[in-house]
Amino acid sequence: MDSIHIQGGVALQGKIRIQGSKNAALPVLAATLLTKETSYICNCPRIADVHRMVSLLKSLGCRVRWMESGVCVNAQNVCRGDMPVEAITGMRSSLCLLGALLGRCGEVVMEYPGGCVIGERPIDLHISALKQMGVDFCEEEGKLRAVTKGLHGADISLDFPSVGATENIILAAVAAEGDTRICGAAMEPEVTTLCEYLECCGAQIDGIGTKTIRIRGGRKLYGANYRVPSDRIVAGTYLFGCIGAGGSVLLESAPWEQMEAVLDIAKKMGGKCTRLREGIYVQAPVRPSPVAHLQTTPYPGFPTDLQSVALAVLTGACGESCVEETIFENRFRIVEPLRKMGADIRLADSKRAYVKGRQRLQGASVEAKELRGGAALVMAGLMAEGRTVVTGCSYINRGYENICRDLRELGARITSV
Repeated sequence: MDSIHIQGGVALQGKIRIQGSKNAALPVLAATLLTKETSYICNCPRIADVHRMVSLLKSLGCRVRWMESGVCVNAQNVCRGDMPVEAITGMRSSLCLLGALLGRCGEVVMEYPGGCVIGERPIDLHISALKQMGVDFCEEEGKLRAVTKGLHGADISLDFPSVGATENIILAAVAAEGDTRICGAAMEPEVTTLCEYLECCGAQIDGIGTKTIRIRGGRKLYGANYRVPSDRIVAGTYLFGCIGAGGSVLLESAPWEQMEAVLDIAKKMGGKCTRLREGIYVQAPVRPSPVAHLQTTPYPGFPTDLQSVALAVLTGACGESCVEETIFENRFRIVEPLRKMGADIRLADSKRAYVKGRQRLQGASVEAKELRGGAALVMAGLMAEGRTVVTGCSYINRGYENICRDLRELGARITSV
């Protein structure tokens, strides 16, 4: 799929099942390295980032097999931590293998991880935390080399609740001798998912879902069957897409208990969101209402991964909105393509955008520069008058199983070319 073609102006109707969570599946797959037994990860999304992770696990010696509703992983033969360049190029999530491989092999050699162009995302927090656990780092021929003679527990305080750093510490800590305590840990549901999977494998973790997590290390881990929860970001994308394009949609299996901040913003936009046993039922307003101040913050606040989609919807609101980004400095790369579609957006600085809503966007040819911004441009195309062509779709494939299929099931006129 090189491009997505959208004929806008059609209200969404029907129901769609929400796929498994990308951000939860990747660290769980990394955690399978910590046991020599087979794990079955159910509801694992078939997206580009997961396929890359599977290839990376295979390159390390894992036996990996896709099943009808998930993936089986056996890491019995893993004995080295040298990750090939081609397996991690452009894949930021390969960083979560650092803690797991140190726990399994005691040594890791890897390229500095890449990913989307939404910000610097330095790995300093990861390195400083792992150093406290007995890991030495150096740079060799442009690669990062990490070695430990034995991981040990530590009291670690994070200056920022980084999801990736929290996950890396947890993965290393379950294999370390002694207890590890993380203060200022990220509270995102994906961290909870990782902890729950590890507990299924035999780990002992206290304080799951809080800012202070304690891991009792050194316990033998076993294989486990585990179901990845539905993707709250995909659910939020389609929820806001419905509010922008109009109509009513049932988001089956949407994890509403993880989406309080999202549902709050949807309500401010005029959407009616009903929590059902089956998921979330969304009814769009005639036209979205403006939001005086939308600010991204770590969970349980509004997620940065949905900022671009919310921004796109607010371009059609009946009034002025302010969107403040506090997590990543380059999230507003979507502003120029939205302006090309007729949006009235003023950037006060790198953190704040002021949006004057207009009756209707106009279709245009635009390019996705990163995953969530790409999905937001698709939602903007649904709202627009006329034809929109979105290129750069390899980014979108990283997080959405089949965004065109999903939206066609809701009545959208959308095709991939």
